[in-house]
Amino acid sequence: MSEKKQQETKEKEKISKEDLIKDLKEDQIKDLTETLQRLQAEFENYKKRIEKEKAEFTDFCKAELIKKLLPIIDNFELALKNEADEEFKKGVELIYAQLFEVLENEGLKPIDCSNKKFDPYCHEALIQEESDKESGTVIEELQKGYLLKDKVIRHAKVKVAK
Repeated sequence: MSEKKQQETKEKEKISKEDLIKDLKEDQIKDLTETLQRLQAEFENYKKRIEKEKAEFTDFCKAELIKKLLPIIDNFELALKNEADEEFKKGVELIYAQLFEVLENEGLKPIDCSNKKFDPYCHEALIQEESDKESGTVIEELQKGYLLKDKVIRHAKVKVAK
């Protein structure tokens, strides 16, 4: 009987070793799967962050270029105010309209100032003047301000009522 008990004990040890190895493998697979899922989630977040940074950089570059073009727009507007040959004026108006349309398609919008309350986020007060209008109201726009996708890239320079 002792041989039988020894053999049973060996079989139990063998089974318990197999169970132990099986459990270890399952734990290892589970750990590796969790690690892989974590890495995949981190990579997805990385891709999203890079796309967002790329879009922000593109918007920044557009804003810088448009800021450089705004004085040209101002000069076109000044040229159009002066009386000149009618055909020349029509030509300048067409060029101005084309340029402004391109900029509008990129998200540029002029800031509307007429009879609005002074807003330091959109306006830059250059002059305060006595007026019959309510105090703090914009009387005159001295230089246009512009928004690029709802972000001010140039404040409107205005005259404000006292």
